[in-house]
Amino acid sequence: MNLGKVVGTLVASQKVSSMDGLKLLLVKYVDSSGQETGGQVVAADAVGAGIEEFVLVATGSSARQTDATDNRPCDAVILAIVDSWEVGGDIVYKK
Repeated sequence: MNLGKVVGTLVASQKVSSMDGLKLLLVKYVDSSGQETGGQVVAADAVGAGIEEFVLVATGSSARQTDATDNRPCDAVILAIVDSWEVGGDIVYKK
């Protein structure tokens, strides 16, 4: 899993029918301090995430193991919205 921040949405009017109904979001990966690392991914949203929220993203075959993405050609999925995290006993982020 990777930690990321939702920065945008993606709309594709022409796609395979099995992807109909999935919201696609642009996620920039962040490090443990919340700073962008330069990596990004378009991920299917399985949990109702929104812009500026920190999320957990699963990629590869794991991305197809949610109810929303089962049997769909999906390589990345948002599977959790982060409420908080701490590093070394210090709270880095709290929603």
